[in-house]
Amino acid sequence: MMYSSRRKPVLYFKEDRRYLSGKCTVYKLFGLCMVLVLVSLLWLQLSCSGDMSATHGERCMPQQPAPPCLASGQASVVDDPSWGPHKLAIVVPFRERFEELLVFVPFIHTFLNKKKIRHKILIINQVDHYRFNRASLINVGYLESGNDTDYLAMHDVDLLPLNDALDYGFPEEGPFHVASPELHPLYHYKTYVGGILLLTKKHYHMCNGMSNRFWGWGREDDEFYRRLRKAELQLFRPSGITTGYKTFLHVHDPAWRKRDQKRVAAQKQEQFKVDPEGGLTNIRYEVESRQELTISGAPCTVINTKLECDQNQTPWCLLG
Repeated sequence: MMYSSRRKPVLYFKEDRRYLSGKCTVYKLFGLCMVLVLVSLLWLQLSCSGDMSATHGERCMPQQPAPPCLASGQASVVDDPSWGPHKLAIVVPFRERFEELLVFVPFIHTFLNKKKIRHKILIINQVDHYRFNRASLINVGYLESGNDTDYLAMHDVDLLPLNDALDYGFPEEGPFHVASPELHPLYHYKTYVGGILLLTKKHYHMCNGMSNRFWGWGREDDEFYRRLRKAELQLFRPSGITTGYKTFLHVHDPAWRKRDQKRVAAQKQEQFKVDPEGGLTNIRYEVESRQELTISGAPCTVINTKLECDQNQTPWCLLG
């Protein structure tokens, strides 16, 4: 069997500081510093006043570092059928990461347009009071993706592809793990399949989707790896990528955005077990609303979703 050259099958398994001396010199330096501070404050005030008058009342904010960008003009390209018969659903499980979303949507839209990948971006926004459930939100994304798409990307909102050689094409031969352990900036164990994973809808259905038992952060990808093996699906990963751990930009800042890693009651023991029946067959949810948005010229659909939890089966869906 011939495989794409970009895909390979996976086997299952002290700075020196010098100071000026002399009492008189120190006083003069202190005075000079005070003058510079006063001049800087005066300049900042005048700049803010000028910006406010020019923008009719906008607040003057410190400039933020610009996100990585691609070729200009790409974000306005409309879905083009001449790019091929397949269309990708980018399924993004989401809750309250608005800063990351503002960067992700235009970036991935431009990236895929540049590669001539027909696509639509689905933000599956969890709006209930339960703990975050990434796996269930991906199940919802699959079910709500519509008949106009035939494959999906399980895509984290905080992971941006920086190498144009990364393949987002139709994974006909088997699931394709774009964010492989050799390339992901954080997770390097061999059975890792998180971050960005492409599957045909047929293959996702063969796995019965993902288990709905994973409330809070972590473990759902490891269980899905076992589902891929059970369904006898060959997993593929990129080949010929030389950028290593700099292949992706991970924009998540753990210092101010803590992940919910708590294990409540029997959660730790239960989540190491295989869930033989759960998945697409027992997902329970309600779509509260749909919103069509455009972020910096890039279209996306936000599906506000309320998940349901059987607390007899998974009492850890609530904290406390």
